[in-house]
Amino acid sequence: MNLAQKGLKKRSITVTEFFNTIGKKYDIKLKSLNAVDESNRLIYERDLHRPGLALAGFTNLFTYKRVQIFGNTETRFLNHLDDNARIKAFQNIVRFKVPCIILTSNNKLSPVLLAMATEASIPVYGTRCSSTRAIYNVTDFLDDYFSLHQQYHGSMVDVYGVGILLTGKSGLGKSEIALDLIERGHGLVADDAVVINRKGESTTLTAKRNHVIDHFMEIRGLGVVDMKATFGIRAIREAKEVQVVVELLEWNKEIAYERLGLDTKYTKILGVEVPQVELPIFPGKNITAIIEVVALNFLLKRDSNYVAAEALNKRINNVINSENHD
Repeated sequence: MNLAQKGLKKRSITVTEFFNTIGKKYDIKLKSLNAVDESNRLIYERDLHRPGLALAGFTNLFTYKRVQIFGNTETRFLNHLDDNARIKAFQNIVRFKVPCIILTSNNKLSPVLLAMATEASIPVYGTRCSSTRAIYNVTDFLDDYFSLHQQYHGSMVDVYGVGILLTGKSGLGKSEIALDLIERGHGLVADDAVVINRKGESTTLTAKRNHVIDHFMEIRGLGVVDMKATFGIRAIREAKEVQVVVELLEWNKEIAYERLGLDTKYTKILGVEVPQVELPIFPGKNITAIIEVVALNFLLKRDSNYVAAEALNKRINNVINSENHD
């Protein structure tokens, strides 16, 4: 399969963008506790760190490039120290270029420690959330941000609850097929530009639309159609797992296309193998109905492990064996 796509690139997020964005998408409110230039601090990793050992003086394995979480344990450890020991312990943190510090459960730093963080240009934030809840929300936000993303040329549809990615050369009618499926009651995720991401080590591929193109679709001979405005919210899906790839091919009588379907073909997207069906296109062929059957066959195989080609093959073998015995 030859999918047109945009390449991956290494990502980072400034602490400014992190602070301004996380509260809009996740149930966590961060309050800035000092005034520093947050745009000079970058977050490169999705994982967080609780710096208990670093505060105690062991910094050999200190993962300082991660967002640092100060919960009840860390702040109470600092508070039980005398003034000089407290400053020395916190110096173990601020001498490294950490992206930022988040104080959970309404914990506070003493004015002296906060001034040390400010002098080191380290942003400090506070939240009412517990450490568990804050870690969950921040990790999920960064995991989503740093997940593998690629943009593919194709159409993504939801057919009977199955996420199907339509691919193929430009001009084969992917948008028209998606339009026909919508008219038959199925859902559109994205057309022309499909953004697919994979979070962490998960094998789940999630497809979303390109937010510039949104739910607009170009139909050759007609022009641009706003699918959400035309067909309503029922015809739109915000996101869908990619479960099957249907590649549309130009008909070539010299090629022997699959007729039985005994061997499942796969294609790789972001390192994950996805079942693939190749459909040759020629006039008069009802591709929309075939794609509906592709979705139903996927559900049959997933839910009951039933494969029609295998059932027919077994039946034919039984007939042949019985005739041989006769």
